[in-house]
Amino acid sequence: MTAAPPRSGAYGQDREPTFVDRFGVWLSGRAVRRHGALSGRRVGDFGCGYEASFARGLLGSASELTLVDVALADDLKAHRRVTAIEGQLPAALAAVPDGSLDAVLFVSVLEHLSEPLEALRELRRVTASGGVCLINVPSWRGKRWLEFSAFRLGLSPQDEMDDHKRYYDPRELWPLLVAAGFIPHGIRCHRHKFGLNTFAACRVD
Repeated sequence: MTAAPPRSGAYGQDREPTFVDRFGVWLSGRAVRRHGALSGRRVGDFGCGYEASFARGLLGSASELTLVDVALADDLKAHRRVTAIEGQLPAALAAVPDGSLDAVLFVSVLEHLSEPLEALRELRRVTASGGVCLINVPSWRGKRWLEFSAFRLGLSPQDEMDDHKRYYDPRELWPLLVAAGFIPHGIRCHRHKFGLNTFAACRVD
């Protein structure tokens, strides 16, 4: 069986997001903000998308932003507060120093990776003591809606759905987080977005 080729472009690089996409980003942003203000913190947004839609809102408040994706917009790469890293995940995360980030965002990315545990280990490595890693991923219930939206309604990009490798309910994501090095007492893992997604907040002592 031939492995799927690596992504050649970042999310949003070649198309404008649909209403469904924007609504999903808004819901994820609400979930992220519930876990503390990001103002004045060193924030990493991995798999942020070409335009880094959520991270853009932090350009004036975060002390530093580390953005990682296959491709990033030129203005983001030129911004004085941004460290821009272009490359495939999870390999590109090797360029991020150990314990260098107070908050790490991994929103709607894990489902695209063939090596999820390797990626989660990298997230744990770069999260500073006292920091938090926030992960959002579609659930198995969400799979039905995403595919209906993409293949029946045309409201979501079909190529993004075809790039999904797996889906995660809390009982599947939680053991991976522990295997990656996050301590159980620091993990909060639950369903959100009407049960269509699984969200995890992993705090590091």
